[in-house]
Amino acid sequence: MSSNLRIICAFVVLLSCFCTAASAQESTYAVSGRVIDRLTRQPVAYAAVVPVGQEQRGTSTDSLGRFRMARVRAGIHRLSASSVGYKTVVTPEYIVSAATPFIEIEMEEDATQLEAVTVAPSPFRATAESPVGLQIIGLREIEKSPGANRDVSRIVRSYPGVSFSPVGYRNDLIVRGGGPSENKFYMDGIEIPNINHFATQGATGGPVSIVNADLIREINFYTGAFPADRAGALSSVLDFKLQDGNPEKQTFKATLGASEVSLSGSGHIGDKTSYLFSLRQSYLQLLFKMIGLPFLPNYIDGQFKVKSRISEHDELTVLGLAGFDNMKLNLDEEGEDAEYLLSYLPRIRQETFTVGAAWRHYAGRHVQEVALSHTYLNNRNLKYRDNDDSSEENLTLRLRSVEQKTTLRAGNRSYLGRWTLRQGAELSYSGYTNRTLQRLYADESVLSDYNTRLGIVGWGLFAGADYASADRRFTASVGVRADGCDYSPHMAQLWRRLSPRASLSYRLGKGWSLSGSAGLYYQLPPYTALGFKQEGALVNKALHYMRVGAFSAGAGWRLRDRLVISFEGFYKKYGDIPLSLADGIPLACKGNDYGVVGNEALRSSAEGRSYGVEAMARWQVPGKVNLVGSVTLFRSEYRSDASSAYIVSAWDSRFVVNMSGTYDLPRNWSVGARLCAVGGVPYTPYDTDKSSLVEAWNAQGRPYYDYGRYNDGRLDAFAQLDLRIDKTFYFRRCMLGLYIDLQNVTGSKLRQPDVLMSTGVIENPGAPAAEQRYRMKYIGQESGTLIPTLGITVEF
Repeated sequence: MSSNLRIICAFVVLLSCFCTAASAQESTYAVSGRVIDRLTRQPVAYAAVVPVGQEQRGTSTDSLGRFRMARVRAGIHRLSASSVGYKTVVTPEYIVSAATPFIEIEMEEDATQLEAVTVAPSPFRATAESPVGLQIIGLREIEKSPGANRDVSRIVRSYPGVSFSPVGYRNDLIVRGGGPSENKFYMDGIEIPNINHFATQGATGGPVSIVNADLIREINFYTGAFPADRAGALSSVLDFKLQDGNPEKQTFKATLGASEVSLSGSGHIGDKTSYLFSLRQSYLQLLFKMIGLPFLPNYIDGQFKVKSRISEHDELTVLGLAGFDNMKLNLDEEGEDAEYLLSYLPRIRQETFTVGAAWRHYAGRHVQEVALSHTYLNNRNLKYRDNDDSSEENLTLRLRSVEQKTTLRAGNRSYLGRWTLRQGAELSYSGYTNRTLQRLYADESVLSDYNTRLGIVGWGLFAGADYASADRRFTASVGVRADGCDYSPHMAQLWRRLSPRASLSYRLGKGWSLSGSAGLYYQLPPYTALGFKQEGALVNKALHYMRVGAFSAGAGWRLRDRLVISFEGFYKKYGDIPLSLADGIPLACKGNDYGVVGNEALRSSAEGRSYGVEAMARWQVPGKVNLVGSVTLFRSEYRSDASSAYIVSAWDSRFVVNMSGTYDLPRNWSVGARLCAVGGVPYTPYDTDKSSLVEAWNAQGRPYYDYGRYNDGRLDAFAQLDLRIDKTFYFRRCMLGLYIDLQNVTGSKLRQPDVLMSTGVIENPGAPAAEQRYRMKYIGQESGTLIPTLGITVEF
């Protein structure tokens, strides 16, 4: 590792010296675009447009709303636009370089403005619907977050309420004490079922993101106060905003990252249509082999977006996302740790894609949108005992499961001065099939031949209203959803799942503000649970929608739109959570490993609660500093029913501390660091008696938990420090970016419970087969190492 690191550092120093002459002077580039009215789509003439932090280089639009600034300093910047009669707007972040895109700025009328405005740009935004629990993540954080390697699930860890799995190869998103199955993902309004490769079916985790950061403009990350048009979230919503294609020229970007090599492009077809695309090929299997992991994931993914202005008032957007995954087992890896993982991990193949189209019509103060999308997941797992596929007698798992969903959503948004009204409807059809041969053990070992097929028609309605006072010091929002499906008579009744929500915010003056929200949210149990059959009949027909009542309130202080400090308290009350009848634990406490979650007998009796406090500070100085720090203290608990006592959940780490920041140095160097600390999570001891039985062990190749002592133990806390160094070279026709990312520079070790493992030696070979036992041993579990990564980006 140390020799590799020295080679990387030497390479960067040599390249820096070679290119010093090219970057000794400040690099500047032209930036052009246009400013239009958000609703009428007409140009805004003579609006002031300035780069934030470089106000002396601003300009104004011409009579057609177009602008051009000839000399803008290279780097990542926002633009601010202002005009009499309009609200001042600050754009998302853009990279100013030889490949700077054409920038379109949308402005909204402001009837309260009668005088010339004063530009007051702000990178910190909130909405009336979500004044708390909303973080907006820009391009700088996406591109340069230390330790994140441009992986979205890792970038959001810097924000309050977000815990994480210290095991470095999992992307499980654990928000405000909720499990990894409680998150929803959207991309330009199109639902994405999972944003990770090698997805855990029935949850949302995986080792690496399927979304290429090269195409993202910014991310809206909701940890509470979910918008009424975003269905099915209990813990968080990640709403990706993609870039638009470049309407003036063709540009390309090649990236060699921590786990993949990628090529993306942006351009136009004619005058009205633009496009984006990306292709990525993984070399994650090489990284995993280097650090000694016994599984080798390989993937390919692709994305595209095509946007066409059909007319002055109509836009059509088509986008797609696809991933192809293949995880092999590294049977050459030796050692007890590898022996354990190889004993139960299956060979995994997955194909997943989402394709969607959205038509948007601007009719004065009313904007209508119709979106049609289809998602598909094909999950295949294969496992043989001792990984010996020479005989079908050794087969322990052969799974093929397919999930599909087609969704039609229509909505209208009306901007009526101080009021904004929203209403819409959804209709969907979901299909689920599962054919599995699996070795199971209850009182004896049996080979289960499982086959199920399910089709569900779902529907939903939503409406809401936002209000802002004339001086915008007070905002309020109310909304309601209602969802149902034809899975069962109970689930078909819309009125049983009225999902009201409300938010308030008031600015006190001198930078202080108070905000709060309350809402009731519902989520359909996973298809794996709804489609579970025994003896040809659906077992879980009595399941209900899962629900959570969420409440949050907070105070914030802002200093000149550069420093924001906020405090929030939250309380979440869960109900109708599926309870595993076999294990006696809630389904919500599963889903942080490979495989499938939910394919078992369940009943909707479990309850839960999560509550805590969060503090966050964000400091941004354009072109210099970007710092985010947060502390979360919380409790997460569940119980099997209303008459039982609460016990800690699998996600109850008690505290999370995250600090991440970057600092821009002269000559286009930047340095960054991230410190993450998380409390120890609970764990359940093993059932040594059951695990040692030969038939039981051979059925699943791993020990069984003693759920009678559920979460009796707790791991130690864990902390990790990541560092990153970036150097960017700006040339006349291209940009070259280099970075070194050092994960876990302190070499912190995560100590996990010793794993119970079979030695393969039968202690009582003369006993009946059902009573034979393996001699067992314990294997120490400790992980954590320095991982250096070199990244290279070329944009032209």
